[in-house]
Amino acid sequence: MAHVVTPLDQPSNYKDSQSRVDRQRQHDLLSKSTTLYIGNLSFYTTEEQIYELFSKCANSEDGGGIKRIIMGLDRNTRTPCGFCFVEYYTHAEALASMKYVSGTKLDERIIRCDLDLGYKEGRQFGRGKSGGQVRDEHRQDYDPGRGGWGAQAQRLEAERRREVEERYADAQDGPGAVAGGGGDWKETEGPTQEVRKRGRSPEDEGDNARTGHRTRLDDDMEADRM
Repeated sequence: MAHVVTPLDQPSNYKDSQSRVDRQRQHDLLSKSTTLYIGNLSFYTTEEQIYELFSKCANSEDGGGIKRIIMGLDRNTRTPCGFCFVEYYTHAEALASMKYVSGTKLDERIIRCDLDLGYKEGRQFGRGKSGGQVRDEHRQDYDPGRGGWGAQAQRLEAERRREVEERYADAQDGPGAVAGGGGDWKETEGPTQEVRKRGRSPEDEGDNARTGHRTRLDDDMEADRM
């Protein structure tokens, strides 16, 4: 039966790419390790929530308990990026967490636990190009608990928006009609207004004759006054 069901307290085959120990040495260290690597956390999960969950496997009566929790941080922003390290005082507590906590939900996410060789300064930072974890660098799905789209997808979207803005700016600076505020359209040159003159009518001719006659009468009266 032991060959059919995989024990829940056995470490995975993961090997840290930056570790300088061989497989045999790694196996020996993990057999006594008191440190757990916790993955698939939400970016919004707090240290207090992690402590509350993993303290359920602590055995303070036998001198155990949680020694410390190291939150994984984005290398650039120094904000949580979805993993952490939990250090116990005893190896038995770490194995108990692998049995009873790994695969359960925290903040509506299934978390995973694995024995770790031990925390060293610098391992709390993400190793992805954007500062977070490598798994979030090339992720194509939308995960609201881990910053939305993957970092690469976000960069492509930012480039696309920048190109659209540049094309829009070029259209505003170029000749012809451009989009103005409020959705109105304006043109660089206003429309030419056509001025039409009304044709002369017989009534206009009569008015002009009367006006000329009146002007001559006024001139004669002015001459008589002088």
